Amino acid sequence: MWKEKVQEYESQIIDDLKGLLSIESVRDDSQATSETPVGPGPREALDYMYKIAERDGFSTHDVDHIAGRIEAGNGDDVLGILCHVDVVPAGDGWDSDPFKPVVTDDAIVARGTLDDKGPTIAAYYAVKILNDMNVDWKKRIHIIIGTDEESDWKCTERYFQTEEMPTLGFAPDAEFPAIHGEKGITTFDLVQTSTFEDSNEPDDELLSFESGQRYNMVPDHAKARVLVKENMTDVVQHFEQFLDERKLQGEGVVDSGELVLTVEGKAVHGMDPSLGVNAGLYLLEFLSTLNLNQTAKSFVEFSNRYLHESHFGEKMGMKFHTDIMGDVTTNVGVITYDNKNGGKFGINLRYPQGFEFEEAIERFTKEIKEQGFDIELGKVQQPHYVDKNDPFVQTLVDVYRNQTGDMSEPYTIGGGTYARNLDKGVAFGAMFPDSEDLMHQKNEYITKKQLFNATSIYLEAIYALCVEG
Repeated sequence: MWKEKVQEYESQIIDDLKGLLSIESVRDDSQATSETPVGPGPREALDYMYKIAERDGFSTHDVDHIAGRIEAGNGDDVLGILCHVDVVPAGDGWDSDPFKPVVTDDAIVARGTLDDKGPTIAAYYAVKILNDMNVDWKKRIHIIIGTDEESDWKCTERYFQTEEMPTLGFAPDAEFPAIHGEKGITTFDLVQTSTFEDSNEPDDELLSFESGQRYNMVPDHAKARVLVKENMTDVVQHFEQFLDERKLQGEGVVDSGELVLTVEGKAVHGMDPSLGVNAGLYLLEFLSTLNLNQTAKSFVEFSNRYLHESHFGEKMGMKFHTDIMGDVTTNVGVITYDNKNGGKFGINLRYPQGFEFEEAIERFTKEIKEQGFDIELGKVQQPHYVDKNDPFVQTLVDVYRNQTGDMSEPYTIGGGTYARNLDKGVAFGAMFPDSEDLMHQKNEYITKKQLFNATSIYLEAIYALCVEG
């Protein structure tokens, strides 16, 4: 029955999704104002959701243009559906324009199709279809829309300062059957505090280094500018050999007397950096083989000692594992260096329940002070956990099983979804076990089958929770 209902709306779902995907809703602090708190793109995407909601007869409530909600239903309790309309930068190498959606016979290709615009439209249509059916609502529904999920969560932080906390809820921003636990997440910078005067003239001087844009992505590109005093050809040959041995792509070119070295890696989501190839850390490994100036030498040695080829915090002395939530992971997402100020590493660390985070950071801070580094700690989000036997979780999982026949169990992840904003929240879809996960990668797409099946599952789940329940 639910799938047949969704079929009646297929062309509308695709049209509304295409409109949302066409908005380049990447955070842009250079254009941030009180009207566009994280830039004009995210604001435009938020307004787009209000427009389609108002078109369909729903009321909306805006919170400082950084978050808001679409309201439906009746009752005392609130089901929250937490979505986001911002996306990570598109990156290079796409086969089509990432913000001009391509609709094929069986898929839609664009940045945000999986994360999180496709699932947002699926959840919205589940609510719209039930509303069109004139069901007898027993709960209110708040579709809460954020615009800064991919960066600092300023959106939900601001929203929950003044707005009602839903009784329970889900984030359609991960995988089925349901995710009932998420690791703690923090970002911090390891900042070089000591720079050195060189007593002897070094053979090579590192002028600048840059790799990565986001803490929660493995950087797929790194670039260094090096002043090579002599034997430039030898250094280039040595670099090509290094690339060959490590099976990496890259090049060394001479530009205005400076050697420019680049390495290409593989970008993946920072929750499991072992699946990617960190271009920045590999380029630093190569630089450590040169006779560099003292400040740069200290910087590249620090990388090799604590960060390179250490995805699970081993080199930082933070290795930790639990059977329910898995391992600590450490992603080095942003690396910068310049010859005036030294360098810094931007780390995204994720940890399971039971990991003594404060203790670990304190110990590591003391250890690296001796190497001339300090920690600047960003936001810390505690681990989030809902018992998988909770009736709410069981309802969602039962609906998923009912529609798919897949008897998989709910599980926990290293990613962070908006579900952790809720006292009782889980992540629920919209990825299926057979979906190709290209979140944060080039040529991101959602299949029509996945989009419509997710809508159908959300439809039955919301019915079970807000009409029957």
